[in-house]
This record gives sequence, C-alpha cells and structure tokens, in this order.
Amino acid sequence: MQECCCVWDWYELGPVHTVRVASAGSWRAPGGAVPSLGLAGDTSGVLHLSLNAEAMRINQNTVLQGQRVTLVPYTSAHVPRYHEWMQSEELQRLTASEPLSLEQEYEMQRSWRDDPDKCTFIVLDTQRRSGQAQEDEDCMVGDVNLFLTNTEDPTLGEIEIMIAEPSYRGRGFGKEATLMMMSYGVRNLGITKFEAKIGLENEASICMFKKLHFKEVAVNSVFQEVTLRLDVSDQERRWLLEQTNHVEEKSYVELKLPAGVPET
Repeated sequence: MQECCCVWDWYELGPVHTVRVASAGSWRAPGGAVPSLGLAGDTSGVLHLSLNAEAMRINQNTVLQGQRVTLVPYTSAHVPRYHEWMQSEELQRLTASEPLSLEQEYEMQRSWRDDPDKCTFIVLDTQRRSGQAQEDEDCMVGDVNLFLTNTEDPTLGEIEIMIAEPSYRGRGFGKEATLMMMSYGVRNLGITKFEAKIGLENEASICMFKKLHFKEVAVNSVFQEVTLRLDVSDQERRWLLEQTNHVEEKSYVELKLPAGVPET
C-alpha cells in the first residue's frame, strides 16, 4: 500500500501544494508524469527524446553558481539535512502530516535522481559555501524542481522552489534560484512554458512570480491555489538569459575532488 502525505513547498514565504508519495519515493505534481522530454537542439528546432532516467539525470554533474545561490545535484550526502527540514514542527503543522523516516528520505532522493519527470537541484548559500569552505550540507537553504506534468506537451515545466531555512526567506534567494532553474530549463531541457501553483494566501510568492513575468491563468478553489504561467517568447528568453548571464556552470565532480586528485 502506498503511504502518502500532503506537503507544502515554500516559495520564499509560503506553501504550495504537492503530493509526497513515501513508498514510491517521489514528489508528484498534480498533473502526473509525461512520456517524453524536449532537449535543446540545434537551430533547426527542439529535439524531442523519449523520457528515460538518463534524460532527466542531465544535471547529475552540474553546478550552477550565482551571486546568492549555488545549485548542485541532490545527492545522498544532502539527505540528512533535508530529513531534518522535513521534521520541522512548523511544516508538520502546515501540512497536517507525519514526517518520513530517514530510510524513506534516502529512497526519495534516489527517486528524485532517477525519475524521468523531474529535474532537481539543492540550493546552497554561495557566500557561505565559497567564503568559509563549508561542506554542501552546511550551506543548504532549500531546493528547486522542474516537473514535466503534461503528457501532450513536453515543453511545459511546472516549477517549484523551497526555501526551507527561515532566515533565508524574503532575501532574494528564492528569486535567483528560480531564475537560474528557468534558464537551465530553457537552455538544456527545451522548456518554453512554465507554470507555478501557489497557495492563495501566499501573497509574497505570487508577487515574486508576477515580477518574473508570470501571469495568473487559473484558481483552484479545492486546493486553494492559483496557477501562474509564463510563455517564453523570444523576448522573454533574451530577458531570462540576461538575468542569469552572471551564472557560472561547473562540474560537480571536479569541485568535490580534493586538490591534486584526478577525476575518474
């Protein structure tokens, strides 16, 4: 039997509805999974590939370093800290749910790594990570995800950003992480449309996404959430790439290797 609990991700300050399936070890957006993925191709157009585990593991060795945040792949080393977040009494109260066991959290991490309908990065504090030579686990502030939820449109991505550390909310960390993930989706995954589902009471997050040019397209009275959407026109693409032209892409393996140790 599947054990599931409703969980609310935090866009800067408040919750957004998703469903966490413990036994399957995965996050599922309301729309479900999709069977194909668009990857950025040459100038002749977008190359559509059949979805498989390797396709959505495209970011498994990718680090995106911005001014405030650095995005890294979600690995097993991040699980204990993530597990601590999900023990939060605040989150439990907001979600009316029980926390997962550490073993279930490891299962979920493996699913996030392998699932063909999601792309996940852990959000780190750039200054803390570089200035004090801290391990990733000591610099974690949240995560950012892209879900492919439309079986008929592989160019549509549902974006979620969670800033789990309360002291980092409302300081621009979520905004930069969102822009970086959107840019990555456009450049590497062939995404041309984004959606965000946000709780109606979460005015700060709705305002943030509207500042990123998202428009309100629907309200769900059952889940008490609003759906915001951005269609990435040529103009929007140029704007998005300009907003993230400071981002450096690096190899995660090389950054984790001790000095002088060759990559294998």
